Amino acid sequence: MTNSVTVKELVDSLELVVHNGEGFLNRTIQTTDLSRPGLELTGYFNYYPKERLQLFGRTEISFSERMSSDERLMVFRRMCQPETPAFLVSRNMELPVELIQATTEKEIPLLSSSYATTLLASNVTNFLEERLAERESVHGVLIDIYGMGVIITGDSGVGKSETALELIQRGHRLVADDRVELHVVGENRLIGEPPEILRNLLEIRGVGIIDVVNLFGVGAIRLSKIVNLIVNLELWDKNTKFDRLGSADGKRRISNVDVPLISIPVKTGRNLAVIIEAAAMNHRAKQMGYNATETFERNLEKLIKTNSEEA
Repeated sequence: MTNSVTVKELVDSLELVVHNGEGFLNRTIQTTDLSRPGLELTGYFNYYPKERLQLFGRTEISFSERMSSDERLMVFRRMCQPETPAFLVSRNMELPVELIQATTEKEIPLLSSSYATTLLASNVTNFLEERLAERESVHGVLIDIYGMGVIITGDSGVGKSETALELIQRGHRLVADDRVELHVVGENRLIGEPPEILRNLLEIRGVGIIDVVNLFGVGAIRLSKIVNLIVNLELWDKNTKFDRLGSADGKRRISNVDVPLISIPVKTGRNLAVIIEAAAMNHRAKQMGYNATETFERNLEKLIKTNSEEA
């Protein structure tokens, strides 16, 4: 089913002013694209994107003022199509009487904002991109560790939530437990959020469900986080080969975004919280240009070369 957002949700989120059509704010927006009707004001409607939110800035309003009242009314009526969600005017500019008349006749909401056109367009686009993005659910725990969004995955019972609890005690922040809702913003920013029913909650086997905010305070949670790394917990198996040097370039593709992936063996006596902390810091170091594995390999090559020359 196609994602959609209502005009009322847009109005409430961006604090827009509703001039008419209050009874029709349930109209839906199904695309993140905006339309600034320039050619349409000249009467050219061959490719009119009628399903988009129609945004009027200073350019469109000033151009319409050069038209006669009858011309404005005719054009605005043609713009008011059944699929058109709403009209939005920036800078709190005076609304053309003909636009008010046309939107009233067609029962289409007419909105305005005090923001400049470019800033308003950016805010509306960001809101629509987040709300209309396709969402994917991943089983795991999302934690904010030193500013890095880390999803802890693994088989049921491997210790994901227990490890998350220790990380929270160490000062890190919970985003989502058990199920992480993911969506893409922009081209490659993967955002993780908790389902509404699981927000702030953590399930610990033998203890039950705990409310992280009540136990640790509001500083122990986040409502969303960009995902930077996936840590997969695997039960120790002597026949399984795990990466020892950190040279493996693991990835997991989620919603067309490749997320770095590392696997950590779970074995009695290992402090998983500390290991995951180290993994997050090491990943950040790599992003900043420092790679300990490459340094080790260079030192090893230098040592081999030195021993070869001495021999």
